[in-house]
Amino acid sequence: MSRAALFLMTAVPLLVLTGVARADEPTTGFIDKVYKGPDGQESKYVVFVPGDYKGDKEYPVILFLHGAGERGDDGKKQAVTGLGRAVRNNEKEFPFIVVFPQAQRTWQAGSPDANRAVAILDEVMKEYKTDRKRVYLTGLSMGGGGTWSLAARYPERWAAIVPVCGFGDPNTAAKIKDIPCWCFHGDADTSVKVDQSRNFIKALEDAGAKPKYTEYPGVGHNSWDKAYATKELYEWMLMQQKK
Repeated sequence: MSRAALFLMTAVPLLVLTGVARADEPTTGFIDKVYKGPDGQESKYVVFVPGDYKGDKEYPVILFLHGAGERGDDGKKQAVTGLGRAVRNNEKEFPFIVVFPQAQRTWQAGSPDANRAVAILDEVMKEYKTDRKRVYLTGLSMGGGGTWSLAARYPERWAAIVPVCGFGDPNTAAKIKDIPCWCFHGDADTSVKVDQSRNFIKALEDAGAKPKYTEYPGVGHNSWDKAYATKELYEWMLMQQKK
């Protein structure tokens, strides 16, 4: 038998097996994705899809904005802290589709990172069967600031927001007073002072809103592990939907 014939006999099964592997990519759980922008630039992100997803019913969606420590372009680390950790601890029962984009600099509305995050959210909502009346926005630290900022820029998009130890501009409170809000912060936070959340919550109340606010005594900057481990948070979120 010639070497060429032997090569074809071994290479064809290999090609078939490679094709099967690609077709056998996961359809639920944490899935690595790539977003291709209008300029052709590719950005890695992660989407969590509940285990019972079959495309036969609409699922609520959460857009999660990570903190400064998870900035980069590896497309991985933004999904292992904060909300990502909480999802992994309850992966079989977690009822939301969760979108985990990754920023390189900032989540402030109007920035390239923030614009891309919203575009990725739109991409996921087109790919999966989602409930457009139940789309939620949350983030921690830098992402908490991004939550306040994107809520003010796109107030019509969100059924509820959950800023965690974030910073924002209380002067925008009137723009988001009609969005249900549950805010978390530790009173011993030295990275983002607790007054950042206190002042924004007061501004919302002055604007006529009734936000929920949880402040953890003696807790420093990492208030997100406690916040995202709060079972009642997700029950509350599911109760909020746009009219």
